[in-house]
Amino acid sequence: MDLRREIKYLILFSAFFLFLYLFPFPERILKGVREGVLLLSWYAREHVLFCLIPAFFIAGAISTFISKESVLKYLGPESPKALAFLVASVSGTVLAVCSCTVLPLFAGLYLQGAGLGPATTFLYSGPAINVLAIVLTAKVLGINLGIARAIGSISMGILLGVLMHLLFRKSEKRRIASLTPQAYEKGLTLFQSISFLGILVAILLIATSKLSFKWSLLYVLYLFLLTQLYLFFGVSLKALLLKASLVTLLALIIPYKEIPFLGAVLLTSLVANAQKGLLREWFDNTYILAKQIFPLLFVGVFLAGFFLGGYEGEGYIPRAYIEAFLGGTGIDTHIFSALVTALMYFATLTEVPIIHALMSQGVKIGPALTMLLAGPAISLPSILVLKSIIGPKKTLVYAILVIWVSALYGYIYQQIFG
Repeated sequence: MDLRREIKYLILFSAFFLFLYLFPFPERILKGVREGVLLLSWYAREHVLFCLIPAFFIAGAISTFISKESVLKYLGPESPKALAFLVASVSGTVLAVCSCTVLPLFAGLYLQGAGLGPATTFLYSGPAINVLAIVLTAKVLGINLGIARAIGSISMGILLGVLMHLLFRKSEKRRIASLTPQAYEKGLTLFQSISFLGILVAILLIATSKLSFKWSLLYVLYLFLLTQLYLFFGVSLKALLLKASLVTLLALIIPYKEIPFLGAVLLTSLVANAQKGLLREWFDNTYILAKQIFPLLFVGVFLAGFFLGGYEGEGYIPRAYIEAFLGGTGIDTHIFSALVTALMYFATLTEVPIIHALMSQGVKIGPALTMLLAGPAISLPSILVLKSIIGPKKTLVYAILVIWVSALYGYIYQQIFG
């Protein structure tokens, strides 16, 4: 018998027993676990297939087909600041994804050499500056809050990027200097690279849309993608026709449209993995990012549901406690509002009905604006993933800045219009 190993088992078992014996409110633990599992299940159904998977392929394409020199030219620390932040904010706004879906795209840009400031602006802008969400805010919560959210999101994205750039300027210079220069012998012209990325971005945008004819559009885009694989990378036309036929067959005989979409993803992955050179590199980069990010996202979504609920009801922390702390107008209330919503997970557009319900319970317009600025842009899952991309120090500073700046915006708004 290995005495050392047995003592380790005994310590672990004793700690687990004491946790169960001493931890208060066991029924709330069960409620939290239920909410965590429900939120994780909902997240897997609604966001993984149509949001995250296309985002990972886009991130892999950025790492593969966009040279470091190109990224540094427009988003690097030595690029013109006005241009860098403008490109970052516009790019993030066009994508309009949630706080988790933007992460692989952020990772692709950052690891290719984008400066921390513009990359942070992109990271915030993607989920926060969502035109549809701003319109819905104006319709449900009032035109004043809608306008305040629009102005606050745009200015806050740029402000966060500038602050992160200034705070980590020296370490960023060292990071950029350590990047290996990339001899750009990729074999793709600029037009081909942009066209390939454009199809992938279009697939992401259409897949997450509510268009009634989106499945037809996705099928057409998939055919365009296969055509590019033939024209740009020399993949066998016979193999591609077979893949297109299989996806068409799935679409015709299976009523669930998710199955043909998943089939297209798997078949494209098999084609890329079977090739040598660029396509194999694209698949490898996509897989590495997915392997790094997926587990942390799932853990974070579960923990957000466990503590704060969000799918059907409240989690381990009673909602009455949260509402009681959100009823004031002081700066402490705004900070608490930002902290709570920064830890919760908001799918795109879901923050509006949730905050509307809280306002009906007595939450004022200032804390409501704070939650609208902080909630969609950051979450516990995104914090866990960011830590693995930019490190714990930069992640902590970014989270603190989001909380403090959104709290300050909300507090000012409350004092002026409350």
